[in-house]
Amino acid sequence: MKKGIVILCAVLLSSCATKKFKEKWLEKKAPESFKARFETTKGNFDIEAVRAWSPKGVDRLYQLIKNEYYQDVAIFRVVPNFVAQFGIHNDSIINKAWQKRGIEDEPVNEKNAKMTISFARGGVQTRSNQIFINLKDNYRLDKLDYSGVKGFPVVAKVIDGEENVLKFYGGYGDELGRKQGKIAKEGNAFLKENYPKVDYIVKAYILKK
Repeated sequence: MKKGIVILCAVLLSSCATKKFKEKWLEKKAPESFKARFETTKGNFDIEAVRAWSPKGVDRLYQLIKNEYYQDVAIFRVVPNFVAQFGIHNDSIINKAWQKRGIEDEPVNEKNAKMTISFARGGVQTRSNQIFINLKDNYRLDKLDYSGVKGFPVVAKVIDGEENVLKFYGGYGDELGRKQGKIAKEGNAFLKENYPKVDYIVKAYILKK
């Protein structure tokens, strides 16, 4: 009987994951350029992504936004005068589905200037679901060697709403950057109980031309 229950639970979890993530989403290529809006707890900001800067990176960003990934997502790591990082989904099933499907690494074709956006990573082919906004010119990130990969390829830039990006709460500094496992496991409930001033991406969507 117990074995049957275990199998049933596994089937239900698999079915749930299938509804929340589909492999075919990863086949979608982005337009040569596109604009998107991020609605946040501090106001909106708009971005423009250019595929030539990082084709695989821009494709992934497009896939994430198009499939409504960035909803109720914490801007958990805000280091003043450095970066604002987000992308850990509140739903651990959705988060894991995207996170474990890292994309190929690419060269840096655009400088990590203020208000440009790049994928965070922790090693080879780990660009997946987390991105960061440069809060200043971070040109050292163009050539930084880290865990077997050189540089952080820019995929987009903020074209409107910079003043709102600069309002994201940065009082926790890099503390939450060291607690990503906890955030991924317990979601926004952990943040709201222990770090109530964290800001959030309410939703993101592609803007029509």
